[in-house]
Amino acid sequence: MFHTFATAFTTLFVAIGPVELAAMFLALTPGFDARTKRRLAFVAAGVAAGVLLAFAIGGLELLSLIGVGLPAFRTAGGVLLLMTSAEMLLRRHTGLTSITPPEEMEAKQQHDIAIFPLAIPLTAGPGSMTAIVLLMGRAHTHIAEGTVLAALLANILLALVFMLLSQGLMRVLGTTGVNVVARVSGILLAALAMQFIFDGLTASKVFG
Repeated sequence: MFHTFATAFTTLFVAIGPVELAAMFLALTPGFDARTKRRLAFVAAGVAAGVLLAFAIGGLELLSLIGVGLPAFRTAGGVLLLMTSAEMLLRRHTGLTSITPPEEMEAKQQHDIAIFPLAIPLTAGPGSMTAIVLLMGRAHTHIAEGTVLAALLANILLALVFMLLSQGLMRVLGTTGVNVVARVSGILLAALAMQFIFDGLTASKVFG
């Protein structure tokens, strides 16, 4: 059970990126009072948790409904996570996250940023949605499924804490620290992505 939790927690940590999320939260809330920041952080975390829990509980059923097998999704999801990790490793960081420039501009023009971009796509994005479905697909018992969900909630809680403490966290880490965390997370995510690809290919008998 500990191994399942550690694997799920690490996968979701690098997919969600709480440190980068905190940097983006700080960049999008200049001049906001403490009460507003707290409200934005709690709403963003709540919405992201709801979205990711929905994918965790109903993701496999949705795949079955549209006729997509788990091996195919593991392979495709692994490729998607590998692309995400490559972006984390190769892009030039600004201390923010990897949303596109138009999305960043739109976000800065909004007063209420809790839903977009904080909850979606920064917390519950393609990478984290894919990761949670893949992790639930690996869980073959109710205990394992509960462990994966516990790891998800732990990451959401961590993301919430990092947003609430973003100013102090960025003061300690700085842009360089954020970049280091992102690079290390990118390497870990690349390894996890390759494992998902291998699992998918093996299950589809491409290697077997």
